Amino acid sequence: MIEIGIIGGAGYTAGELIRLMIHHPKIRIKNIVSKSHTGELIHFIHQDLLGEIEIKNRRFIHDLSKEIDIVFLCSGHGESRKELHHISENIKVIDLSQDFRIKIKSIFNNRNFVYGLPELQKETIKKSNNIANPGCFSTAILLAILPLAKNQLLKKDIHISAITGSTGSGRKLSDTNHFSWRTNNISAYKIFKHQHLQEIEQTIHQVQNNFDSKIYFVPYRGNFSRGIITTLYTYSILSLKQNQEIYKEYYTNHPFVMISDINIDIKQVINTNKCILYLIQDKNQLIVISIIDNLIKGASGQAIQNMNLMFGLDETCGLRLKSVRF
Repeated sequence: MIEIGIIGGAGYTAGELIRLMIHHPKIRIKNIVSKSHTGELIHFIHQDLLGEIEIKNRRFIHDLSKEIDIVFLCSGHGESRKELHHISENIKVIDLSQDFRIKIKSIFNNRNFVYGLPELQKETIKKSNNIANPGCFSTAILLAILPLAKNQLLKKDIHISAITGSTGSGRKLSDTNHFSWRTNNISAYKIFKHQHLQEIEQTIHQVQNNFDSKIYFVPYRGNFSRGIITTLYTYSILSLKQNQEIYKEYYTNHPFVMISDINIDIKQVINTNKCILYLIQDKNQLIVISIIDNLIKGASGQAIQNMNLMFGLDETCGLRLKSVRF
């Protein structure tokens, strides 16, 4: 069994990690660290886990055990570098913050972090000990773009709008994620300046290094709890049928990405590690709609997918999940 540790165990992504891992056939959760909730019962914070947790004492602890194989860092942006000072270099790491996603920031002491988008570099992930898990917006957007970049088909600007649920802001309360603000409301934020743009641009240039156009990204805060729906459009010289064939071929060996022939909606992916894409053509503009669950494919599920690859398991292990439509 693979022995697992989690740091930052009180947040939404950690809660989803725990929920998924307790039913994973090849792992055992050794301990869950939360400095702000040390000693508290885990199900007091993650109330859906009442009766599910079997680790010792079922409580958060203050310090990570050294007898683990891999640690998931869920403490939030800027905290992972601090935590790594106290983690043995023999322990594999998957970081769910943005600390190591950008190439110039991907090295920490003797650790070299690989950008963990399996649909981009599965074979590299298999040989890696340190993974920077992609951002949720980045995942939804890149999966909608990669087939075009792979075929050197990005010729002009890319225009993107995407809306995310309130869990994308994390568990800590702020002015824009409490119920009375979010309900019956929607707003744009960080227009053209969202932090995920860096990893999106970096990845596109990695795949199509001659891409020299602009990416215009408008993110929105939605009045629902989880999920992301992204709509992007860009110039295309191909027909809809040709583009569909390119996308289907690219994702042939990637079990969590599928191309729909009919329009899609967020409920199709909630509680799953899927990304579903839907393509539309309007004259010389290709439109791609992409949907994911921001907490699973956009965070915890993708982290488990990366772990599966790192340990030579089937990448779908523990992640064959069905959405809840109603």
